[in-house]
Amino acid sequence: MADDEIDWIGLSGRKAKGKRPQYLETPEADRLMSMLMAVIGELSVTRERLDTVERLLEQHTSFKRDDIEDYTPDRDAGFERGLKTREYIARVMRPVQQDLESMQSAEPPVEEVSNELRDL
Repeated sequence: MADDEIDWIGLSGRKAKGKRPQYLETPEADRLMSMLMAVIGELSVTRERLDTVERLLEQHTSFKRDDIEDYTPDRDAGFERGLKTREYIARVMRPVQQDLESMQSAEPPVEEVSNELRDL
């Protein structure tokens, strides 16, 4: 089936079977996170597409939309894109990473430190 025959809007509205897992405190927070992750994905695709346009402009004074669709990055361009994507995801997900880091390296409560010092 060709891309122009696929009903992307219809497919995006399909529901998964079974109960939807809840990861955050409320279903609303889960929905908001899902929407945010979808926007992040779309922006990531847009960034790659812009990179393609910039690279084609460096090579040619003009090109067609098919040139964008048919573009395949070489090894160096692929590596650079991968690095930029990882940096982008790291920036976007930094608040979550900071929360995880704070949970892993949480300092003991002052009472515990005080009791340990008293016992010395």
